Amino acid sequence: MAEKDKPKGGLGEFIRSQRAMANLSMRELAKLAKVSNPYLSQIERGIYKPSAKVLKSLAEALEVSAETLFARGGLLEEDPDADIAHSVEDAIKADPRLTPDQKRSLLQVYRSFVEGA
Repeated sequence: MAEKDKPKGGLGEFIRSQRAMANLSMRELAKLAKVSNPYLSQIERGIYKPSAKVLKSLAEALEVSAETLFARGGLLEEDPDADIAHSVEDAIKADPRLTPDQKRSLLQVYRSFVEGA
């Protein structure tokens, strides 16, 4: 399957949602991750599949685990428990009743609980 034919919910959409939650413009994220703005745009649109090095830079800039981006990018198999965490996090991110600040706060609390488990 060509990258452009991938279903929604892939790596690019995940990066875009994380960028929005971090309240970063595409230009700001590109600068933090040390990639070009056009390249980041193509990653978010699913045109290019980034290297592990770029994924690591994006993960650091977005303050998410590199493993999460590696799994979303198809470089690692996801942990079965990660499906539960992703569904909870996805529900928080998708709830239109929450502001971006509320989403960030809830995600921080949720992650602090599951990391300690």
